Amino acid sequence: MRIQVINPNTTASMTAKIAAAARLVASPGTEIFATQPDEGPVSIEGYFDEALSVPGILEEIARGEGQEIAGHVIACFDDTGLDAARCFASAPVVGIGEAAYHMASLVAGRFTVVTTLARSIPALEHNLVRYGLASRCGGVRAAEVPVLALEDPHSSARDRVSGEIDRAIRDDRAEAIVLGCAGMADLARSLSAEHGLPVIEGVSAAVRLIEDLSVMGLSTSRIGGWASPRRKPLSGRYAVFSRAS
Repeated sequence: MRIQVINPNTTASMTAKIAAAARLVASPGTEIFATQPDEGPVSIEGYFDEALSVPGILEEIARGEGQEIAGHVIACFDDTGLDAARCFASAPVVGIGEAAYHMASLVAGRFTVVTTLARSIPALEHNLVRYGLASRCGGVRAAEVPVLALEDPHSSARDRVSGEIDRAIRDDRAEAIVLGCAGMADLARSLSAEHGLPVIEGVSAAVRLIEDLSVMGLSTSRIGGWASPRRKPLSGRYAVFSRAS
């Protein structure tokens, strides 16, 4: 099967990191097809960046569905554009935030999320409530690391994330850690070994969930809010999104 992994920002080095994490856990015979939009923010740090990135995500989905994709992964921890993507895509769509939260809930009674900047905390807390997992989360912590600092091997980003994990174990009684940014995908294994508890990153979790959905023959329900878009005129760059329900 082929799985499209979409990095919603335009930073190529992050796309490559995300693709490597996805391929590390993909089953034999699964091809990872990693993409990013041609236009949009170089990183997603808050609601404004999210809004700007959604058209690019949908454009990537439109391209991917012409290539016999088994499913799409949205590799932004905020699950940017997830509802719109599920309406538009024929194949299943999984966001890395939702995937990571569910995986953490299977291996720990209580987990803490460690993300990049404090401005991302409200969106993540909202998603935890929406997914019904807020009561399992000991807190959402920010390491105060800009997303692009995760691409700089000389930055203090990893040390700052590790420090927040120490505080989460001590103060939140965390039994597992969820890394709240796709740019942290390469850190999970080493941080897990360092701190002696499960550390979950969402790219791997989402890829495995897409594989399972495909094997089980499950696709997005078209009853309710994720029904296909109604036919209506769309102009300019949005014409590609016109389709019959």
